[in-house]
Amino acid sequence: MKTPTSHDAQANPNAPLVTSRDEGRVRILTLNRPEARNALNAAIRLDLIANLHEAEHDAGIGAIVITGEGTAFAAGADLKELLARTSDQQRDFLQPPHIYSVIEGLAKPVVAAVNGHALGAGLELATACDVRICANEAKLGQPEISLGLIPGGGGTQRLVRLVGSGQAARLVFSGEAITAEEAYRIGLVESLAPRADVVAKAIELAAAMARQDAHSLAAAKRALRAARELAYPEGLRAEIKEFLALHARDEAKARIRAFLEKR
Repeated sequence: MKTPTSHDAQANPNAPLVTSRDEGRVRILTLNRPEARNALNAAIRLDLIANLHEAEHDAGIGAIVITGEGTAFAAGADLKELLARTSDQQRDFLQPPHIYSVIEGLAKPVVAAVNGHALGAGLELATACDVRICANEAKLGQPEISLGLIPGGGGTQRLVRLVGSGQAARLVFSGEAITAEEAYRIGLVESLAPRADVVAKAIELAAAMARQDAHSLAAAKRALRAARELAYPEGLRAEIKEFLALHARDEAKARIRAFLEKR
């Protein structure tokens, strides 16, 4: 089936807000609001969550790539919706399960193919993913301070963990958008590529992940999450628990024997 283009999405109001396609064991999910630079309104968030759950429960899928249609990854939250909500409605909107906690809670790895600008909620979406491959042309930032706000989808928390408190403060306090090269230098993204190649590079990485044992991937994600959320001694205990559970499986023993025999 033909994947909708930017022109199709603008011309067809019934076009899906998130398109889905597979390459081998990789599910590619594309935000499809190019006329709004893929701004994250409530509908696209719900559609993305549904697609993520579907990929999570598909045994034929081992890893997921998220990207954007057109020239933006996601240029922020939908400001019209934000303005229309009461404070109580916004409080309810930010409660889990929201898109960021869903991505972080998946057992399968998620790679962000940041094909263009990732700003505000768009950067929060990218930082909720496990790895970020970024287009050279992209700019990234948390501009909420210029609207009299701060990031509300976990942006401050993930930024500190990714780039340290000083760089996080610089981005949040100034609201500035930085270049992809600068984002790579400070550790906000893991790799750079030309825009034309960024999705292919993300798929290549995701495919390498998808070839691994699913139980081991899920355990690795839990251990890495423990490193972010727990004190160091507790994180070590969580890692040992995951390791021992995998060590008890026949799969690990078979892979170790195969490795020794090949050597």
